[in-house]
Amino acid sequence: MLTKELLIQRIEKSLDSIRPHLITDGGNIEVVDVVDNIVQVKLLGACGTCPMSEMTMKAGVELSIINAIPEIQGVETVN
Repeated sequence: MLTKELLIQRIEKSLDSIRPHLITDGGNIEVVDVVDNIVQVKLLGACGTCPMSEMTMKAGVELSIINAIPEIQGVETVN
């Protein structure tokens, strides 16, 4: 079983592939916590108010994380 710290490191690494796209659009993403194999993230900058943020979460962020770390069951945004 992975420690939470190692799991978050793996999540951050999986986000490195999409983070440049978020930054280009004036945003970013922060991993807040992992609870019961659900990653909690905070959308930063322009991503926090973007009307496409839900699609970005499902098609970009969640897909990237789950493909890299199959134990993860989902991703949710928190404030």
